[in-house]
Amino acid sequence: MKDDSSNGRNLATFGGGCFWCIEAVLQRIEGVLSVTSGYAGGDTPNPTYEEVCSGETGHAEVVQVSFDPSLITYEEILDIFWQAHDPTTLNRQGPDSGTQYRSVIFYDNDAQREAAEKSKKKIQGKYRDPIVTELKPLEKFWKAEEYHQNYYNSHQGEGYCRMVISQKLKKLKLE
Repeated sequence: MKDDSSNGRNLATFGGGCFWCIEAVLQRIEGVLSVTSGYAGGDTPNPTYEEVCSGETGHAEVVQVSFDPSLITYEEILDIFWQAHDPTTLNRQGPDSGTQYRSVIFYDNDAQREAAEKSKKKIQGKYRDPIVTELKPLEKFWKAEEYHQNYYNSHQGEGYCRMVISQKLKKLKLE
């Protein structure tokens, strides 16, 4: 895990469809200190939302999670990540499609890579279709525009939030 032990926190980076969805799920987990929506995995420096949506940057919508490893482990966060989206759907989650919505785990070090590989292998047994989640080293995380941060909590009345995110939270018993 990327270790910032001087602050008692570690970082993990995941993409599982729209970052608003994964952000809303992980914000409700004890031990998660913060969740930041952003972009990773592409070639365009400091990408904008519009650029990422074009599908031409190579970036995925992701969240970077800061967590207290004394309260929740990386492996426990991985377990929640698998439940929060469909890891068998290539470049698609619900109504969202395109490479920017791919399922991906960006690891910071060998310990995260090994944990993600083990977790992916374990979870495959729960699915008939193959898991398509990519495992890639994190090269750079770009924070998304401010209006994407804490999106669900600030926009619960909007259609996407009511129809997609709130249903996911209910399914996971987080709301």
